[in-house]
Amino acid sequence: MIVLQPVLETCATDGFDLWPVAECGAYDFLALGGALSPAEVGTAVMCIAECNNVDLEGEGRPQRPTDPLGNFLHGLLTMDNLFAAGGLRVTDTATGIALSPGCCSGLDERRDWLAVIDGDGWASFGHDPSPLAERMGDVVRLTIDAEQQDSPVIELPIIDLRRLLADAERDLAAFHRLAIGWAALHLPDHADPVCAALARALDLPAPAVPKP
Repeated sequence: MIVLQPVLETCATDGFDLWPVAECGAYDFLALGGALSPAEVGTAVMCIAECNNVDLEGEGRPQRPTDPLGNFLHGLLTMDNLFAAGGLRVTDTATGIALSPGCCSGLDERRDWLAVIDGDGWASFGHDPSPLAERMGDVVRLTIDAEQQDSPVIELPIIDLRRLLADAERDLAAFHRLAIGWAALHLPDHADPVCAALARALDLPAPAVPKP
């Protein structure tokens, strides 16, 4: 069985106390979907905020707040181009072989999978490892690390990949719905802008956020 999941690259949660988070380490992957616990949603929000927690110079840019929460959310709420490290993970449950996003890959790059099906017929997703997807007739071959001559591969029909990609979009939308409810409870003063920023980071349409 082939399983495809949108995954977020995590950062270490040790010592984080702005809201409840689930314990995880750096450079692990958290599968996003509608079945996450509140603490896992908190972890995802933390990691996306941390990924964008940078200072950009420029005239007219808002100053970084001095309070801990505002300081941590500053990049997420003020940057024009947001980034969520990760991508799509494909696992063959029969063999245990998994294609995971490489370094510098983002969840917004999942659109490149459509180029494999309907466009140029190939796409790569980061490095160290260097995952590669190639269309070969009616089949897509996934190379776990294109830098290795003997890299394991996964093959699946294009029709199956198209269905799995649609399922991944539903998983991301379900995660965002969870995040809307989570933010209303844990970040009531920032809920609307945080949820809008999460949608942009994940390259999702921003639904109307219900008022409490």
